[in-house]
Amino acid sequence: MMRTVKLMMGSGLLAIACLLETPRLCFGQEDERRTAAGLAILGGLLFVFLIFGAVFYVYLALALQTIAKKTSTENAWWAWLPILNALLMLNIAKKPLWWIILLLIPLVNIVIGIIVWMGVAEARGKPNWWGILMIVPVANLVVPGYLAWSD
Repeated sequence: MMRTVKLMMGSGLLAIACLLETPRLCFGQEDERRTAAGLAILGGLLFVFLIFGAVFYVYLALALQTIAKKTSTENAWWAWLPILNALLMLNIAKKPLWWIILLLIPLVNIVIGIIVWMGVAEARGKPNWWGILMIVPVANLVVPGYLAWSD
């Protein structure tokens, strides 16, 4: 019965159904340990990326909270909440709050994000070109820390 349903699905869905049911038969692999090892490696990589993402989020939240405290901006704890941290950045940079909508538009958010970071740098008394560095891949890890913990 199941084989009849698979044949009626079409070739693309047939391949997916075959992979879900018995991957060792689809690839001709008799050793299920290879599949288990591959899934273990994939799970390990996912875990490493999640840990890296969590560490970066904590670092960015701490930096933004410190910037908010040094600029005497209200509600510095907003740095820890996903949408509110964007509102906090807009408050620090003294930009209109409706810009949050612009931060949700793809490609426009890159330009607006740089403008906001330029405003954050100016609020901290640093040159505004520090905000432009947020588009440079390694510098964007350093800029929030520099703006937060430099004198």
